[in-house]
Amino acid sequence: MTLNKYFFLICLFALQANAQTTLSAKDAVFKALENNYQVQIADKQLSVAQTNNSWGGAGAFPSVTLTVGNNNVIQDNTNNPLTFTPGIIMNQSLAPTLAVNWNIFSGFSVYISKHRLEQLEEQSANNAMAVLESTVQDVLKAYYTVQVQKEQLDLLQTISGQSREMYTYYKLKEKYSTSTSLESMQFRNQYLTDSMNYLMQEISYDNAVRNLKLLMNDTLEVDYSLTDPLEIELGMIDRAVMHSELMEGNSNLKNQLINIQLQQTNTSLQKSFLYPTLAVQLGTNPSWAWIQSLKDNPNSPFNSIHTNNLTYYGNLSLRYTIYDNWKNKRAVEVSKIQEEISNLTFEESKRTLDNTLDNLIDLYEARTNMLSVSQENMEYAKKAYDLARTRYELGTINSLDLATFQTNYRNAMITHYQNLFNRLDTYLEIYRMTGKIGLEYQQP
Repeated sequence: MTLNKYFFLICLFALQANAQTTLSAKDAVFKALENNYQVQIADKQLSVAQTNNSWGGAGAFPSVTLTVGNNNVIQDNTNNPLTFTPGIIMNQSLAPTLAVNWNIFSGFSVYISKHRLEQLEEQSANNAMAVLESTVQDVLKAYYTVQVQKEQLDLLQTISGQSREMYTYYKLKEKYSTSTSLESMQFRNQYLTDSMNYLMQEISYDNAVRNLKLLMNDTLEVDYSLTDPLEIELGMIDRAVMHSELMEGNSNLKNQLINIQLQQTNTSLQKSFLYPTLAVQLGTNPSWAWIQSLKDNPNSPFNSIHTNNLTYYGNLSLRYTIYDNWKNKRAVEVSKIQEEISNLTFEESKRTLDNTLDNLIDLYEARTNMLSVSQENMEYAKKAYDLARTRYELGTINSLDLATFQTNYRNAMITHYQNLFNRLDTYLEIYRMTGKIGLEYQQP
């Protein structure tokens, strides 16, 4: 394949005429929150917790059951001389039962259970918020990863184009015997290397776009044009403010606090079993029966009898466990120990997150300083490369020197793009830890 064909393929990949749809970072986040499977699962789990959180679910209301029994019995007394109902008798009955059962008092377990359901709903809401925050962070990182890969792709396209121009120029000089074949071969090798770098970078860019679409759960064949630039104005971070917001907004700490509250509620529930239980049962049981002889029998005292009966009942029961080998008391003691474990877990998580936040703030400050250095280094590398190209055209430096300046320029640009992304990545992690990253994406 000739070099012109190489360049044709590069231009073809770079200039495909697909319909483009603009996509901002916020639009990408909203698409993910609407379509992402994990977000949908968290919403469904929250709906389950909200449905369960009711007085009925806590057992405050009585249960009412209706049972209907239909019995059919055929009794053959043709060979029973001692019976008062000789012959073949069929006994049919219909007996519905309406029963009401209600625990009037069970050691305040109803109120405790209702409070527990409220805590579980709060926990589900917090879990949903944690999924939202994680999704927002992942989408923003994927969005700006695409931007990094796009900047590097454009850079390598520019360098590849410049290498092609140099190779074409020296190929003509070689043709007219004004240049050596060694220089032409060197630029040819440089151009092929830059072309391969571009093609590999295009794969990285396509993978980044594909990952972003996966997070948005976007199955449409749309070529997005990302509108938010990689260079974002990010200010310095106040360490004291971040630590204060960590205690108030971190999803992990919120979950730990809810776990402590749930364990305290469980202790109260275990204590409720130490109290007596008072229950009432109400009901009615009407019944209708039909007894008839299946064939005429002169010795039978009847051919058909109909009966009915109606029964009401109302019972009050008091139950108290006098001795159960101290099972309930042990359950209370174990629950109190679990409370202490939950408190220790919370304190450990708080100290760990405090330390992690300090490390992230230090890393953010360091990466901010590195970005300033890489910005200056990039500017000088670009000026040096432009100057080297001018001097090469004047013949004051050779092609090897020019290749060195080009490599330095490319590496400085790539390092600068990576520093931009690294600083943004640390910034997003800090704001996710403090519970602020998902605030502007919550539904009102």
